[in-house]
Amino acid sequence: MEYKNVLTTCPFCGTGCGFFLQVLDGKIVGVLPDKKHPVSQGSLCVKGWNAHGFIYHEDRLKSPLIRRNGKLVEASWDEAIELVATRLGEIKAKHGPDSIALLASAKATNEENYLFQKFGRAVIGTNNIDHCARL
Repeated sequence: MEYKNVLTTCPFCGTGCGFFLQVLDGKIVGVLPDKKHPVSQGSLCVKGWNAHGFIYHEDRLKSPLIRRNGKLVEASWDEAIELVATRLGEIKAKHGPDSIALLASAKATNEENYLFQKFGRAVIGTNNIDHCARL
């Protein structure tokens, strides 16, 4: 049996709490708070304590899905990105950039959310951008 703790940052919000993933024989089995972390100081919310729960969940999506003939089927990342880019372009051309709205995620880093809003404003041309942490 091989056991180790791997220091990481909680993925559930922008607070940046630190914890250790408990890894047993190469599989993540739990979470322990980092008592020395400057943000969380050994505390975690309920989401942090259960942050490992989605990793091996049977309903977790592991590849993009696109709709073909009314059914969702697996696709490559290139195919999915091409479809999204094409459809966004069509919608923007037909209805204008303000017909598109973007909703950012608290699970993304500040840098990723910054890039997301830049994409919305500079590429799409819309100011219709919101963030789930504001709701």
